[in-house]
Amino acid sequence: AVAKFAAGGKPIGKKDVAQQAIAYGNVYVARVAFGANPQQTLQAFREAEAYPGPSLIIAYSHCIAHGINMEHGLHQQKRAVDSGHWPLIRYNPLAREASGVPFTLDSLRPTLPLMEYRKHEGRFRMLSRSQPEEADRLNAIAEQAARLRWDVYEKMAARKAEEFPGAAGVD
Repeated sequence: AVAKFAAGGKPIGKKDVAQQAIAYGNVYVARVAFGANPQQTLQAFREAEAYPGPSLIIAYSHCIAHGINMEHGLHQQKRAVDSGHWPLIRYNPLAREASGVPFTLDSLRPTLPLMEYRKHEGRFRMLSRSQPEEADRLNAIAEQAARLRWDVYEKMAARKAEEFPGAAGVD
């Protein structure tokens, strides 16, 4: 992506704040995108509110700085999810006892190439115009990172409760 502070693109991957919070074991964590799945978003907010400890909801929020027509923002959120750029997840420490599965991967396996999502945003198109080779290189890195993140989340969704960090007061 290109921004005023990163006109040459961003060569390093995004940090996964959701995984960092899940590592504590006692934090309710969700990644949501209202435009992609309003029911999952609502469910995450309800679960977060009901959870007796700290809750973190990380929401995909389109903005004018992304370089999109704001009328298409909700559709762009769906593209972000369908491409694997923004997987929808929920981690509920209370579910350890209820279902034995505290982590839920709410989005389906990516069906859209990451470039199909990225080509609709000016922040990604800008680098493609000014430095096409570098843009291709960074796009390949981003595609690989999205696949790896998806694989990690898929494995997390298959884990049993005891394979996650213990949650204080929940074990």
